Amino acid sequence: MKQMNQKIRMAVVLLVTLSILLTACTTPTTVATTAPTDVPKEPVITDTELSVLCTPQEEWCAGMKVEFEKKYTGITVSYVRMSAGEALARLQAEKDNPSFDIWWGGPIDSFIAAKEAGVLQAYDSPNYANLIDPSKTKDPDNTWAGVYMGSLGFATNTNWLEAHPGVEAPTSWDDLLKPEFTGQVMVAHPSTSGTSYTALATILQLKGEEAGWEYLKKYAAQVSQYTKSGAAPAKFVGLGEGAVAIVFSHDTVNEIENNQAPLVLTFPKEGTGYEIGGMAIINGAKHLQAAKLWFDWALTAEAQSLGPKYKAYQAPTVTGAVASRPELMEAKLINYDFTWAGTNKKTFVDKFTNEIANADNLKQ
Repeated sequence: MKQMNQKIRMAVVLLVTLSILLTACTTPTTVATTAPTDVPKEPVITDTELSVLCTPQEEWCAGMKVEFEKKYTGITVSYVRMSAGEALARLQAEKDNPSFDIWWGGPIDSFIAAKEAGVLQAYDSPNYANLIDPSKTKDPDNTWAGVYMGSLGFATNTNWLEAHPGVEAPTSWDDLLKPEFTGQVMVAHPSTSGTSYTALATILQLKGEEAGWEYLKKYAAQVSQYTKSGAAPAKFVGLGEGAVAIVFSHDTVNEIENNQAPLVLTFPKEGTGYEIGGMAIINGAKHLQAAKLWFDWALTAEAQSLGPKYKAYQAPTVTGAVASRPELMEAKLINYDFTWAGTNKKTFVDKFTNEIANADNLKQ
């Protein structure tokens, strides 16, 4: 009997052990099957297209398209390159049925004017936190943000200087009025170019409006021909079609480094204007989700570090992105009033066009 009880106990133990093993094999554990509740889900991207109005140089526009499409593989980007003045006019003309979703690049004077015209849409991007100086590089109402910065300077043809002994590259705004530079200055027209409008507004801020307009009349008499694009004068002066170009300094660097142009860069000693290149979502954008993705991406160090790859040397506006040419922002900068310049843009451009130089036959 004792032996039989022992066998029964052993059988019970075996049955219990087998039951535990079977349960472990067939019942899934909570850890293996339950997803963590605190991990945010990636948003589902529904837009497959994005239309960009692009104002910087063509190569940078094309490069940003490629880089964005790499990051968001389901979105195809199309873009049209226009100077800032052209872009503003196009947006105003298409106000009721915009063909673009986002405007990227170009001085924020134009974005301030666009905001007043009601063609921009506010967006509270989480990446505003990346901006180094949001007091300068973000609209208080979140309609635009700054994505790069650049200083205005003079590009002088060194071959021309060698052919004119005793003449030096200009180092002040008044130097442009010297007799030796008559018919030798090239600059874009402020009706089409944000670069040229920055120069105009710089003069008016430095000299005051009355003296500034008198200066601009004399300055216009020195100009051989106006161009459509702000960067074009550096190219043409590099080819020997003039002696001095008024352009943003990064455009001069591009011509020297990438096109081997015989140019020297100088800055006006009394101070120079500068640009904050902006971006904004267009009011009525048809691909709003994609536009917001571009906006957020453009405010990252990743995106703003791409410029030199596409021969663009503007300074970044966000933390973590290193300026490729920090010396370009070490020129003496004036306390440029972007709001004043943007608010008065139409008035000043119309005055320049009607009273000083019309916008016919601009050099492409």
